Amino acid sequence: MTAEQTPHTFQVDLRGLVDLLSHHLYSSPKVYLRELLQNGVDAITARRTEDPTAPAHVLLRTEPGGLRVDDSGIGLTESDVHSLLATIGRSSKRDGLESARTEFLGQFGIGLLACFVVADTIRVVSRSARDPQAPPVEWRAHDDGSYTVRTLPDEARTEPGTTVHLIARPGADDWFTPERVTELARDFGSLLPYDVRVDDIAVTDRPPVWERAFPSAAARRIELGRYCRERFGFLPLDTIDLDVPVAGVRGVAYVLPSAVSPAQRGGHRVHLKGMLLTERADELLPDWAFFVRCVIDTDTLRPTASREHLYADETLAAVRDALGDRIREWLTTLAAGDPERLTHFLSVHHLGVKTLARHDADLFKVMLPWLPFETTDGQRSLDEFARRHATVHFTRTVEEFRQVAAIAAAQGMGVVNGGYTYDAELVGMLARVRPGTAVSELDADTVTAHLDTVDPEEELALSGFLTAARAALDPLGCDVVLRTFHPVSVPALHLDDRAARHERAREDEQEQADDLWAGILGSLRGSAPRARLVLNHLNPLVRKVGALATRELAGTAVEALYGQALLMAQRPLRAADSALLNRAFLDLLRWATEQPAPQAGPVEREDGR
Repeated sequence: MTAEQTPHTFQVDLRGLVDLLSHHLYSSPKVYLRELLQNGVDAITARRTEDPTAPAHVLLRTEPGGLRVDDSGIGLTESDVHSLLATIGRSSKRDGLESARTEFLGQFGIGLLACFVVADTIRVVSRSARDPQAPPVEWRAHDDGSYTVRTLPDEARTEPGTTVHLIARPGADDWFTPERVTELARDFGSLLPYDVRVDDIAVTDRPPVWERAFPSAAARRIELGRYCRERFGFLPLDTIDLDVPVAGVRGVAYVLPSAVSPAQRGGHRVHLKGMLLTERADELLPDWAFFVRCVIDTDTLRPTASREHLYADETLAAVRDALGDRIREWLTTLAAGDPERLTHFLSVHHLGVKTLARHDADLFKVMLPWLPFETTDGQRSLDEFARRHATVHFTRTVEEFRQVAAIAAAQGMGVVNGGYTYDAELVGMLARVRPGTAVSELDADTVTAHLDTVDPEEELALSGFLTAARAALDPLGCDVVLRTFHPVSVPALHLDDRAARHERAREDEQEQADDLWAGILGSLRGSAPRARLVLNHLNPLVRKVGALATRELAGTAVEALYGQALLMAQRPLRAADSALLNRAFLDLLRWATEQPAPQAGPVEREDGR
């Protein structure tokens, strides 16, 4: 036969649980005050559900070594005390009054335990509004897990409500100073719907600044800016109203006055039914909206158990999308009706708009006349640039753009620098949002094709020089061609593209690899065109180098021109490039010092005498 099993209950080490709360669940002991305010507000909400005319106040009174909190809420009977205060995890917000549950701030039943983080004794005196005949009841608990309950005479508390007394634990007195309690109460509870006071000083400030009526738009802007400076520490570039009733959100987004990195997460402030939930709601807005910091009050989002973060669920995702849509609408409205403000905004935060435009072709089309891009015509919008050039060429790296910018501009080619974040991707979308626009990625062949060829007879006469030049640069994977182009002051142009660079990197790896790996890399040899050095036949120096009789000296001069072209393009130098520059410099010095010294003669004056 199976022996009858005796059920057992879990034992809870309260001190261990308090340590868990203080070190792992809550980020700071300051949350104790939020939990006290929350319990008081929820108690008032519960009472007003049954009696809408009931008083509504939470009064905090600082005392030496402790704090007293009095609320005019629903109160507790003796049985309520045993079932709610002495049972960890039990919450009155989950036990009854389900129809009003959405009005409550807390639903986890662990809030009062947070007070043990700063107090070693908690005394609660309460009188129930539901049962007027029930006497006042006292619950006294200690951080060792023990508690006592007793009823009190009627005169101990004549009105319904609850009073909580905290006695500070050793070393926690600073959390109960008048200044600290007032600061925390104002930070957590300034938007609460009921009257909250600390030592008779009001801390609630309703309605929120974004919901108040002002005599003018300028006055409202000033007050919103003041609130931003107080809460976020900066004066905003602009403000965006975030009134989204369908998402249960009201608030404002502040545009940062200076550019920030997209990786810098936003410190958004979220109030849940008036109570500050978190100052670090990084997940509240889409990633592309990194240029704003917002403060909202919501009644739809769910907090985590610590009530310091938002619960990642479908509701949060929907709110995030709704707020993103609101910021997108603001941008579209500026483009349609206030181009001056939009231009000012984009001068600081164009990267954020480009981030959004990658995924929103409609917005990209709206922003085409405004978004700035670096081009061979200077800073231009893509719309203006496309009107100037039949074909919009673009490079994928800043280095490629620097190689060709001056030459392309002189030849009348239109080139956009796509090397900055998202720019190449957006230029690639241009034909889709602006039908009829020709877009082409720039490569070495395209640039060379736009340069004028040299007369065949002249090029034939320089065949020996070109052979020496190609032999000098062949070990570097670079061809040499002769063209004429402007500006004449540029002697040489180094051109390559990604395919050429990949092939060059493969060759470098193959030289350093073992036999097996070298064989694998060798099998990957590509047919991509190599880099090329384009010599400008219009440049006087190139003409003199081409006329050198010494083949060795001509090769050294071409190596020097190759190095100068690399430096002008501001490209990073490989080890082989640096070695070539050093060798060419020393060879030219050696050649110069070995030449016979010119004979001294009379100095000719500028007037010829």
